[in-house]
Amino acid sequence: MKILAYLAFVLLGVVWGSNFIFMKWAADYIAPQQIAFLRVLCGFVPLVIFAVLRREVHLRDMRHIHHFVVMALLATAIYYFAFAKGTALLLSSVAGMLSGAIPLFAFVTALLFLRDERPTVKSLCGVALGFAGVVLIARPWQIDAGQVGEGGVSIAGTAYMIVGALSVGCSFVYARKFISPLKLSPLALSTYQIGIATAIFALATDISGVGAVFDDPKTAIGLVVGLGVLGTGLAYILYYFIVDQLGAVAASGVTYLPPLVAMAIGIVLIGEPVAGLDVVAMVAILFGVFLQQIGWRAVPLTTIKPPPESRGHGRLLTPDARQSALEVQVKASKA
Repeated sequence: MKILAYLAFVLLGVVWGSNFIFMKWAADYIAPQQIAFLRVLCGFVPLVIFAVLRREVHLRDMRHIHHFVVMALLATAIYYFAFAKGTALLLSSVAGMLSGAIPLFAFVTALLFLRDERPTVKSLCGVALGFAGVVLIARPWQIDAGQVGEGGVSIAGTAYMIVGALSVGCSFVYARKFISPLKLSPLALSTYQIGIATAIFALATDISGVGAVFDDPKTAIGLVVGLGVLGTGLAYILYYFIVDQLGAVAASGVTYLPPLVAMAIGIVLIGEPVAGLDVVAMVAILFGVFLQQIGWRAVPLTTIKPPPESRGHGRLLTPDARQSALEVQVKASKA
């Protein structure tokens, strides 16, 4: 399963990295909110059909609907709209590179809310190095107040990308803490999340003129297949599978790959410029991912001594038992 998780890790990075060029193409015809709406709609339709045929969706799961709503907002609605808006204001390669900030927010959120995942010096260095690479790509010292300037970056576009990165970064930790314990299938979870997000966009989006995107076959295919079926439907099946298998912070490392993919696509397909500093940044990001993946670890069982009655029986304590043991020791020390 670990091998499958890492294969899914790479595939998801490639799929998400290609999303930026598709959003950039669509932004020439329709508004960012319309892009996000069509994206979730095109992803949800095949997803729900497949889930129903596999009998993966159940009415009893709706007792967890509050969690599905939070994930629909964090990992889909806010995330998709902010990235579509940011991409419309930036070069597609720059937008993709800025998405590499996602693990930083996942890292900080995990430190605050997850007790079973702890950093090491290697993981801290990896996150710092990866984020430094993103900063080199974004070049905040060249930010231009308007649209994309000569060698500059739109302030508004950068802000939207940061909002999107923060939203999806937090979603990794929320999924690990509240969604993974539900033990629902990735297909069911993706269906609920994307379905709720589709409903949110349907209520909030003005669809006037949305058909203009279908005037260009290339753009229409990129939106429907690239952003919808692959970038939304398939992507979130992979997303939940990776979070469940690798943990929140390790899984969030997948978001280091899209900047590299987006840069490559921007250079090859539309001739966006690349500088030597961008190459240095790519190396920093890749090495940062490597350090983060090998450095993050769970809290070892040996950090908490078992209570006297459990010693010598050759068994490991469950997380709940370890916590109870710790509480007993704390109370004893105070006494």
